[in-house]
Amino acid sequence: MYDTLQKPCVGPCILCRTAETGRVPVSHIKAGGFTPRLGGFRFRLPVRKDLQIVQSGERTNAAGKPVGNKILLSMSDSEYTSLRPHLEYVRLSNHLVLHETGERLEFAYFPNRGLISLVVVMKDGKTAEAGVVGNEGFTGTPAAVGLSRGPLRAVVQISGDGFRVKVGALQNTLETTPHLQMSLNRYVAIRAMQVAQTAACNRLHDIKQRLARWLLMTQDRVDSGALPITHDFLATMLGTDRPTVSLAAGLLQKEKLIEYTRGAVKIVNRKRLEYSACECYGVIRQYDGELGLK
Repeated sequence: MYDTLQKPCVGPCILCRTAETGRVPVSHIKAGGFTPRLGGFRFRLPVRKDLQIVQSGERTNAAGKPVGNKILLSMSDSEYTSLRPHLEYVRLSNHLVLHETGERLEFAYFPNRGLISLVVVMKDGKTAEAGVVGNEGFTGTPAAVGLSRGPLRAVVQISGDGFRVKVGALQNTLETTPHLQMSLNRYVAIRAMQVAQTAACNRLHDIKQRLARWLLMTQDRVDSGALPITHDFLATMLGTDRPTVSLAAGLLQKEKLIEYTRGAVKIVNRKRLEYSACECYGVIRQYDGELGLK
């Protein structure tokens, strides 16, 4: 079984450059962080727990709107100053489509609040979930690695607000902001791992387990027990029909894990709901820990 060896840096490595850019002593940065075993291997990603993250609301865009997105708050002052003029405040209304499958990316979105769903759309209109994005991340990830189009639809599932940046402006800014570039690349890598785990989950686990996992992932990002979502939308996300979702939700409600009212689901026993979810939630949650989610 393979593992990552922690060796001294030779020359100006990217972790050291990041420490300098973020004004954090190199000695305070750990060599790696543990992520789950996959196929007999263990992966380590650079951890950033010792970076000084600005508190929510302490930064604003040029128009004075407060910032709550964790990526934007984790930037150094100098790099944030470069991006700040390009941050346009937007309200993210329920069911608003931010990116459509295969279309050219115009903006990257950094949510402060709310939840954005990423879905795969087939030619016949059927959909399946690929992931969710809250204030820990951003949408339009292909733009961060120089691509102009993406394969996923991004749609607001729970209303909120945030900032958008034109893709061209973001890519130009990245040329002089190495810390931001590494943060976005890191998010893209972790998101890809989550998408892979979700794909396996959709194929191998039953609807009740998948619904429990999805509700837990959503609560992690909106920090609320009451989730304003409908069975129709859950069916869209989970790639099934409304009666199937209703049956699964009914079982969870009968076990007193959730309460369902018209247009909302309330988690009433999170610990037991975690037991009802498949193993995929535990794996994804460890990835989420790399993004600052608990």
